[in-house]
Amino acid sequence: MKTKFLTLIALCLATFTMAQESNLLTAAVSYFDVKGLNIDAEQAGSLARKELMKTGKYRVLDRYDMEYLAEQQNTKLTDCFGRLCLIEVGKKLKVDHILTGSIELYEERIVVSLRLIDIGKEEIIQTELMEFLDLRQQISAMLQLSIEKMLGIASDQTLVNKLTKKYDYSNKINTPETDKLSLNGPRMGVTYISGNTGEYFAAPRDEGGYDAMPVMFQFGYQFEAQYLNQGNFQALFEFIPIITGLDQGLFIPSISILNGMRSNKNGWELAFGPIIYLTKGARGYYDENQVWHLEKEWFEENPGMPLPYETERRFDSRGGLELVSNFVFGIGKTLKSGNLNIPINFFFIPNKDGHRFGLSVGYNTSSRK
Repeated sequence: MKTKFLTLIALCLATFTMAQESNLLTAAVSYFDVKGLNIDAEQAGSLARKELMKTGKYRVLDRYDMEYLAEQQNTKLTDCFGRLCLIEVGKKLKVDHILTGSIELYEERIVVSLRLIDIGKEEIIQTELMEFLDLRQQISAMLQLSIEKMLGIASDQTLVNKLTKKYDYSNKINTPETDKLSLNGPRMGVTYISGNTGEYFAAPRDEGGYDAMPVMFQFGYQFEAQYLNQGNFQALFEFIPIITGLDQGLFIPSISILNGMRSNKNGWELAFGPIIYLTKGARGYYDENQVWHLEKEWFEENPGMPLPYETERRFDSRGGLELVSNFVFGIGKTLKSGNLNIPINFFFIPNKDGHRFGLSVGYNTSSRK
């Protein structure tokens, strides 16, 4: 019983689909006039035929049926591009409309021109002309957008931008020669150190500080390695060596290794990962007056006596060099001016002794590797 019910539903759906298709106009797609590209007229016509079929607006005559009928009617399709010739072909094929056009390369642009001919009225009823970037691997997408525009079908605006705007954010569509785009470049900015760590920096040197302001300039260089570039997003690793504090006579090197996601559509980016920096630290203690002392000072002044205070390790300019790790979160946006990229990023490094906040600005150009 269940099988019969499912079969009945399938037959009803098939009948409904056939009824819908029977109400559609018929259309044939002729060969396209192609100049300056590595596809021929027949291939271009086949691509246009597939894109017209995808719209669902016509019952499109199959390529082999079209060639068979043309051969039966002694009609040559390879040189038939004019209106009168196509009207004659359309009558012999007994279709309502026939689509034709041209695809031509002009310097750095590809121009797609379409004409839709009503065979009964013997006139051109729709035309469309669109200019695209010289992205020869995207001919099918160009025909898709041109046909959609001609028929009044809404297109994917992101795809339109990728194929028509030279300085749109790069992705796999408008950089077809490579899957990876290198956006290396210098970075410079400021960082602010809050909390106890900021107070340590501001303390006098004889108390383990640097007698410096907790706001410092930094500069470095960002290296990028993309491992994914699809659709509206790209994923990348970022390697950022930075030197901080030269404006105050300090030399604090660090390197961040971030995993980031960037929007190809609007340039927004989010990244996070570890940061490792070289600093000075020492083990010490706070006395009853909350004054910081080095551990070794107690034993130098009180030989043989146990230390009555709890010790800890913290930043101290009198200590030895050591590597310290932390985690950094960043968010930013890349502004564009022609082929110039201007990344602006805010970053945050949480720490129990004092958070770090910063702003960096850079510049680079779109260069492939």
